[in-house]
Amino acid sequence: MSLKGKRIGFGLTGSHCTYDAVFPEIERLVLAGAEVLPVVTFTVKSTETRFGKGEDWVQRIEDLTGNKVIDSIVKAEPLGPKIPLDCMVIAPLTGNSMSKFANAMTDSPVLMAAKATLRNGKPVVLGISTNDALGLNGVNLMRLMATKNIYFIPYGQDDPVKKPNSMVARMTALSDTVLHAMEGKQLQPVLVERYKDEN
Repeated sequence: MSLKGKRIGFGLTGSHCTYDAVFPEIERLVLAGAEVLPVVTFTVKSTETRFGKGEDWVQRIEDLTGNKVIDSIVKAEPLGPKIPLDCMVIAPLTGNSMSKFANAMTDSPVLMAAKATLRNGKPVVLGISTNDALGLNGVNLMRLMATKNIYFIPYGQDDPVKKPNSMVARMTALSDTVLHAMEGKQLQPVLVERYKDEN
C-alpha cells in the first residue's frame, strides 16, 4: 500500500518536548504524497514553553502540510461524515489526552477528529509521550490497545532510571505504523527499547 493520495489527519497534543521528533515524520508523510490535515489541541496553540511558542509550531505545521490547522471542535467534526480520513494520527499523545480518549471524553479538536475517524471505521494511530504510562495511566493505555481500529507507534521507556513510569513512541516508525494500520495490522513489536545503559 502507498500513502500517495491518502488523506491523513495529524493531531498534535501538548508534549512540547517531542515535537522535534514528530515534525520530520509529518514531512515524510507529505513527501510520500499524502494530504495531511493538521489538528491541534488548545494547549498546543496557546502555550509558550522553553521548546517554543504555540503560534510558531502552528505556523510550522501549516507551512509543512500546506493546510490551515483545525483548531476547534466544530472544525474537527466534519472529519467524520463530510471529509473522511483514511487514517488519523495523534503524535505526540500526552497522558492527559490518552486518559480522555480512553474514557470517551471529546473535549479537544484532536479527540473529536479521532472519534470521528473511529466512527467511520478507519484507523487511528497513536504515538504516546507520557510520564505515567506505567503508572495510573497504564489502565488507559491498555484499554486503547484493546480497542478496535486503534494502533500504536511502537513505544518504550525513555528514561527508566529518572522517569521509570515514562514511555515514548519511536516516532521514526510512524509512517510504517500508518501503512500497517490502513491494512488493519499493528506494526510489531509494539514494545521496543528506547533506552540503553551506557555503563
